[in-house]
Amino acid sequence: MIVGLFFFALPLVLSGCGLLSTGRLPQPANVPDKAMVSGVPFFAQDELQCGPAALAMALNWSGVAIQPTALTPEVFSPTLKGSLQSGLIGAARRHGRVAYPISGSEALLAEVAGGNPVIVLTNLAFSWYPKWHYGVVIGYDQEQSEVILHSGLTANEHLSSSVFLNIWQRSEYWGLLVLPPERLPKRVEEAPWLEAVAGLERTGHWQEAAAGYRAALKRWPKSFGAWMGLGNSRYSLHDLAGAAEAFRKATRLQPKNGIPFNNLAQVLAEQGKRKEALAAAQRAVDLGGPLVDNFRQTQAEIKAKKAKSRPSPR
Repeated sequence: MIVGLFFFALPLVLSGCGLLSTGRLPQPANVPDKAMVSGVPFFAQDELQCGPAALAMALNWSGVAIQPTALTPEVFSPTLKGSLQSGLIGAARRHGRVAYPISGSEALLAEVAGGNPVIVLTNLAFSWYPKWHYGVVIGYDQEQSEVILHSGLTANEHLSSSVFLNIWQRSEYWGLLVLPPERLPKRVEEAPWLEAVAGLERTGHWQEAAAGYRAALKRWPKSFGAWMGLGNSRYSLHDLAGAAEAFRKATRLQPKNGIPFNNLAQVLAEQGKRKEALAAAQRAVDLGGPLVDNFRQTQAEIKAKKAKSRPSPR
């Protein structure tokens, strides 16, 4: 029995996003004063369809050719007359893309400067009578105090930074990257990235999940979670040798954690390496922990297979 990793959604930490006296957005160091993302198509956002249109723009930029009308059944709720953020995230994953939430203007500028468009949720009305709207930020110009979006019926709309920040803060500065799994965000943290990639596993996109974990390992070569995720993805792709390699790496990183030993035991057993499999299974049981019953089940299954493989006495 292969045991998966458990990731916990981390609360977004909102950065201070007050405008400076110059009207410029708060800007991280080493980010240029102006930037524009190329290759982002524009789809006019019909009434109540800003969610499908915004997601279609981001998906097409990422290499997934799709029209907003094809996304409407996935993300639009007739009851709510709109699209939830979770709906956009789920749809992006179903199309093999990593959905990575961001928050705050510094993260926004860093991603746009790095060539990544950002879906943003804004409120075009009032806090007590909201009119929620998705747009796609594709550029900014700090010298002109402008943010550039594909929004509504307008491509490359230039919005003053002060107006943009005012309508964006009502969603607590929520933004979403829709990325090919091999492309890390410019400002990325290990745990949120692994959680985002794990979403691809839940939609059965094992090839894409494996690519996301490999990208993580280029940045964090000693990431236990990335090695475990890569092992689980390779196992689901029937790459037993690759899965065994990944789980062995994980056992070295956390030698007192039974999960990688349990998963390694399962893979070794399926490779026909019974002796090694039983040793790994015993190690998992000896280490114990909250999943020790799962480890014992793996051990019992390996022993049962070994018993069946013995020739009957004559």
